[in-house]
Amino acid sequence: MKENNNGLGWLFTSPYLLYSIVFFLIPLVWSFYLSFTNWDLIAPDFQHVGLDNFMKAIKSPGVHAAFWVTYKFMMVFVPLVSIMALIVSILVHSLPRYKSLFLVGFFLPYLSSGVVSSLIVKGFLSYNSPLNMSLRKIGIHINWLGTPWSALFIVGLIMAWKFTGYYALILTSALESIDQEVYEAAAIDGVTGKQRFWKITLPLLYPGFYTTLILAFGVTFGIFTEVYQLTGGGPKFATNTWQMEIYSQAFKNLQAGYASAVALLASIVTFISIYIIRKLLEKWGARNGWV
Repeated sequence: MKENNNGLGWLFTSPYLLYSIVFFLIPLVWSFYLSFTNWDLIAPDFQHVGLDNFMKAIKSPGVHAAFWVTYKFMMVFVPLVSIMALIVSILVHSLPRYKSLFLVGFFLPYLSSGVVSSLIVKGFLSYNSPLNMSLRKIGIHINWLGTPWSALFIVGLIMAWKFTGYYALILTSALESIDQEVYEAAAIDGVTGKQRFWKITLPLLYPGFYTTLILAFGVTFGIFTEVYQLTGGGPKFATNTWQMEIYSQAFKNLQAGYASAVALLASIVTFISIYIIRKLLEKWGARNGWV
């Protein structure tokens, strides 16, 4: 019976295993191999160049920009989406009925196409848009996507709008799991509204908040669609993310070998950064007695 169960388990997991091998493991091994070559995506023959691609990437202004832009996006995106998701989850949790309906409404932007939403925003912020024409009439001239910090903030704001509903869904589930008897006992002890949030809700919400923060930090390492549609990585590399740099080198400059090296460096930076962030969040929770 045990052998039959094992065989049935492998049968059910085989589609996912096959998917992982074809679309993850094989491309990963191929990318690692290409990172030591000078393949240009077109020529059938290419030469091995050793560590030249990695040395070139370490000195590249585009890679330097991608490294710092990621953390700049964190400064904009993570606080925005965390606060917005927390507010949405608290508001939905306080509703007497139709909570699921409202959550679905907030979740819809997450399902929307990044290309479509980016094009809408690009049209809304274009030079001849009604918004900019109205602002120019009163003497205000703003190049929304032409200055580094405004472009960075707008992309971060779009990403926050898209992911707020998803993270609010997680936080709402965490709020629903809090036993109401805890609040009733606190009310008997005279705990006020603000104290109730800081001393009860936030500590008990920590597991869900920890999950959303890790997910939010991880998102910043994979931003591509919004940047590609709105800024193309500009102005002056101000929004040049890792994914944008990899795309530009592989498909614009036709340096697939070099792009593979950049992709591997991006993976290493992502892994180390997420590990450090996770440890800091765990220490934050342990210091406050939430873990």
